[in-house]
Amino acid sequence: MFALDVAAHTGPWRSRHPAEKALLSLGLLACAVGLPPWPGAVLSGGAAVALLFGPAGVPPAVVLRAARAPLLFVATSTVPLLVRVPAPARLAVDPAGFPLATQTAGRSVAALACLLLFSATTPLSEVLPRLHRLGVPPAVTEVAALTYRMLFLLVDSVRAVREAQAARLGFRTWRTAYRSLAGQAGAVFVRAFSRAHRLEEGLALRGYSGSLAVQAEALRVSPPFVAASVGLLGAIVAATAWLGPRW
Repeated sequence: MFALDVAAHTGPWRSRHPAEKALLSLGLLACAVGLPPWPGAVLSGGAAVALLFGPAGVPPAVVLRAARAPLLFVATSTVPLLVRVPAPARLAVDPAGFPLATQTAGRSVAALACLLLFSATTPLSEVLPRLHRLGVPPAVTEVAALTYRMLFLLVDSVRAVREAQAARLGFRTWRTAYRSLAGQAGAVFVRAFSRAHRLEEGLALRGYSGSLAVQAEALRVSPPFVAASVGLLGAIVAATAWLGPRW
């Protein structure tokens, strides 16, 4: 399993209803996106990080590992805001781009922290069955569940093929490494196609009629947790309205 999935299945918030965590995480995300970058996005992102490392009990190493790729994307996306092209084939630093780049990066990092708060505390297997009550078609949730399941199978296949190639000195030189990567891609594709075909046959033999019956664990919504979440969101909005004009 991925590190985020392990944290979501073993964390202190595992027994909480997904709606509670969605209210808190998506509420913080709305504050990070809708409120001014300072202090709204900073407060929202800071609250999400504090909850991740505090009550949610997510290890910092897991959060940093999951945030590496998005943070790299944010960094590369803000670089063009710092330069301008006053003439053909000429680049110059734009002093007016620093505030915009800072605001964009700060808002993006805050939104990322809010999303990680939800994904690191809520297993996907608990979210998908409950989406039917919100009007999401069963076909959409089932395709998402099957895709989610196939990801783990593909990762296992890639790991197994790579270990077999490494045992045969498949990565000894650049030439053999390229050849091994090409063979790895072909082997993984064949395995994925074979697994998908077997899955389709298994569903057909079990009388698949267009929907899969999945029993979701019965969880109760905690009124104190909901009240605390609403209070936190209200405090961030109030602090932004009070501190905003002062800066």
